[in-house]
Amino acid sequence: MNKIKNSFIIVLTFALAFVISCKDLDDLNVNPNGVDPNNADLNLLMPTIITKVGETVVSLGFGDIAGVMQHTQFDGWSSGHNDYDWDNQDKSWSAYYSILRNADEYHKKAIEGDYEFHQGVSLIFRAYTFGLITDLWGDAPYSEALKAEEGTEYFAPKFDDQKDIYLGILEDLETANTLLSKSSDDYKNVNNTQDVLYAGDVTKWRKLANSLALRYYMRLSEKEPSIAQAGINKITSDPSTYPLIILAEDDASVSYIGSSKDDDWPSNTVFDTSTSGTYMRNKLCSTLVDALQALNDPRLGVWANKIEIPLVLVSGEGIDRIVDGKREISQDIVDDYEAAWGVGIDYDSEYVGIPPSVFAASQYNLNPYLEQGVYNPHCSHLNDRYKETSGPLLLMRLMSAAEVNFILSEAALYGWISGNAEDYYAEGIKQSLTSWDVEGEFEDYIGNATFEGLESIITQKWIASWTAAAESWFDYRRTGLPDLQTGESAKREALPLRFYYHYDDEIAKNTANAEAAIAKLEPTQYKGSDVSNNSAWSKMWLLQGTNKPY
Repeated sequence: MNKIKNSFIIVLTFALAFVISCKDLDDLNVNPNGVDPNNADLNLLMPTIITKVGETVVSLGFGDIAGVMQHTQFDGWSSGHNDYDWDNQDKSWSAYYSILRNADEYHKKAIEGDYEFHQGVSLIFRAYTFGLITDLWGDAPYSEALKAEEGTEYFAPKFDDQKDIYLGILEDLETANTLLSKSSDDYKNVNNTQDVLYAGDVTKWRKLANSLALRYYMRLSEKEPSIAQAGINKITSDPSTYPLIILAEDDASVSYIGSSKDDDWPSNTVFDTSTSGTYMRNKLCSTLVDALQALNDPRLGVWANKIEIPLVLVSGEGIDRIVDGKREISQDIVDDYEAAWGVGIDYDSEYVGIPPSVFAASQYNLNPYLEQGVYNPHCSHLNDRYKETSGPLLLMRLMSAAEVNFILSEAALYGWISGNAEDYYAEGIKQSLTSWDVEGEFEDYIGNATFEGLESIITQKWIASWTAAAESWFDYRRTGLPDLQTGESAKREALPLRFYYHYDDEIAKNTANAEAAIAKLEPTQYKGSDVSNNSAWSKMWLLQGTNKPY
């Protein structure tokens, strides 16, 4: 949780963010308007890579995937967020490969200088970014990616099998663990200030490498259980060789600077002053609110504001009035609203979320303001902290102790590792509460959150993934949990499983390889009107044959 304090580094960090702006894998990675990465100091590449990966995680987990996983709902311009109205012109992987090109240059410089610390860090971010790509799309350029400068034969790289990408990721993380296994004094050219994640703490970087390996071994648990079991057992049975992030103080989280539109929390109202901006559109989803309320979860108040004006049902007819800070309404008013919008009223006096994929998102709960993305006094807005540009809880959350403990709980449940699944589960909850500054509520909370096996683990992992919801989406695909249902306005009657390959960036410019990858996708009954297997409701290799999540 380290803040960038050096203004010189800040400027260079975000200048380098534009070093690689090309969209094609066959571009030669030279931006005439930016700083040439070949001439950039190795340490200046590091914060660029870290922050760009972090921003990507937030853009997914606080963006459309938060809608898919029903953490939030938009009440204006909401179709991509609430309804998964995606197609093959959405969600290109170009920005991900831009990160990888910087990471590749960083790795080359690390090898040239014999800087083992930087080699290890670069492999972690190579693994992390390729992990996101294959998690989101499936097969993708891997073994032939990032080689355009080596010759025209790499201008249209093959799409590697998803299994091979995961195995390559795990190999990189194993190498990173070895490279980072020495004492701090054994490493050269480590600039603590420019390491905006761990301030040059090699042990914490090593913990991140091994924790990510746990993530990807568990990702393979349904498709390749023997590989998953062996890998997780190897890591957990030798903690001196494979240290892990098990305490929130080691979480891989990066702070926002908050000084400009390029380095601020995405829903802030300082730079986005529109009355229908991201903050105003983004409300809590009833699925999450109801789950948190059922558990008396202290994180709800950290993430959401209480409603300003509760609704109260009173006897009589034609009654719609404000009395003592509450809006009193009669049943005929309710009946007219429900007939018009097809959705009921929530009379909770504290927190109200918008149900998933409803046509009446902007009108929900008798909102008197009938425009899109406006204030709703009868719904829970995000906590006021999400109006700020930065803050101690406004973080790019790459990997957490909570996630690691929940992975260990699941592994123990399967008998893959020693230890008690319920104990790891409780520790996961404790570390999540700690990361949100409500650790003092743990003893009371754990009595409400009783352990009932896999469903409990994945539900708590889903809750803990707030603002990093992509990871809970990947768990949902693998386990079918939580049991989330779509609403009436959703594009399909089931949650999506992947991103479409982007037509302009990924299909048109690498047609033969893209079409071969698309042919390997397995359509489900929810493919609907998609003209090919390139559907958000097709199964990638990881899900094929698992009967999960549907």
